[in-house]
Amino acid sequence: MLGYIDKIREISKRLLDEGRVEMVIGFRKGTMPMMNEPTFVKNSGEVSKLVWDSNCGINLANYLTDRKEKIGVIAKGCDSRNIVTHILENKIKRDKLVIIGVPCKGMIDRRRITAVFDAEVREVSEEGDTVTVKGAGFEKKLKKSDILQDNCSACIHRNPVLYDELAVPLVEEQKDIERYADIRRIEAMSPQEKWQYFEDLIAPCIRCYACRNACPLCYCPTCFVDESRPQWVGKSQDETDIRTFHFLRAYHCAGRCTDCGACERACPVGIKVRQFTSKLNKDCLDMFGWEAGVLPDQRPPLDTFKPGDPGDFIK
Repeated sequence: MLGYIDKIREISKRLLDEGRVEMVIGFRKGTMPMMNEPTFVKNSGEVSKLVWDSNCGINLANYLTDRKEKIGVIAKGCDSRNIVTHILENKIKRDKLVIIGVPCKGMIDRRRITAVFDAEVREVSEEGDTVTVKGAGFEKKLKKSDILQDNCSACIHRNPVLYDELAVPLVEEQKDIERYADIRRIEAMSPQEKWQYFEDLIAPCIRCYACRNACPLCYCPTCFVDESRPQWVGKSQDETDIRTFHFLRAYHCAGRCTDCGACERACPVGIKVRQFTSKLNKDCLDMFGWEAGVLPDQRPPLDTFKPGDPGDFIK
């Protein structure tokens, strides 16, 4: 990862020194292992704090909407697809961005790593496909491909789709990946089984809205859960309100979600939030041949009309 970091710092310094951007949005080392933090670098003297490794799972497109500055942003594949989505939705001006593309081989799942050890994990480093985990009295090497986030294991868009500068050469995309095996399994369930599955899935939800806050698509000035005139969703832990929040938020992401995994990464109780959005991603692909953020010059299917669009659902 040193090659990534050196090049990211070099490009960021040049952009700032030349005055092409007013800031670069990237990552700095977090105070906790496996928790790198977004950072705003505003002068070339600060670029030394920029880092890159497999703990940069936060989607930086979340920090771009409605900004007026000229911004440099470090973008992996899913980040760049969200940037494309925001450009199409007029939340970002393309001429205000310098996109530093970073080909990605996946982010590691900190929950999978911590589940392996009884003691506290104090340091995590990586070299190639080997992740070294250290703590008080132990050190163990893990294979990175075994501890990737679920969305990264199934990702076929590891390279940024839109960029102005490229930190390192493009990587080979994964092929012959069954991205929706878990969704097909749920689709095969009976209605009663599906109901129970989703009841169990969201049972731990504490309504903290971390999934919403981490999602780059949730940029509404007032979220529907915060509306009071009229009030769409109650504020209690009522099961109906919890269901309404998860299902309605998922539908707001239909045709827009890039499966970046930010929602699952942020959830403090480990809910597989992607089970909602992945189903809608699959439907958009099956019905419209559409994947969010892949085509910068094409409108999403849910804000366009074509006479040949599927209409069987209209009764």
